[in-house]
Parts: sequence; C-alpha cells; structure tokens
Amino acid sequence: MSETRSVPLHCPYCGEEDLRPNEAGHGVWECHACARVFTVKFNGLLSRAVTR
Repeated sequence: MSETRSVPLHCPYCGEEDLRPNEAGHGVWECHACARVFTVKFNGLLSRAVTR
C-alpha cells in the first residue's frame, strides 16, 4: 500500500474545490469557500461484500 494519501477533491459540505491543508495536523483540511475545517480519515473495510 502507498504511504502517501490522496488529497480531497472537494469540500464534503459545500462541494467547492478551494481546499488547503490546515495547521492542526495530518489529514485536516480547510475550505476557503464555506470556512469549515474537516478531517479525512479511513475507518476500515467491510468484513463482507455489499450486495445490491
């Protein structure tokens, strides 16, 4: 697996793309369109496949 992480492409709240890393730490981003600060975190994988 890769040691680097992808950057978010858009804000999960307003959808804008004006994102910058926040000084608070790794994985913390700030949106300059809606002034929100959010964290991107991977929680894990499902133990079973999802069927539709």
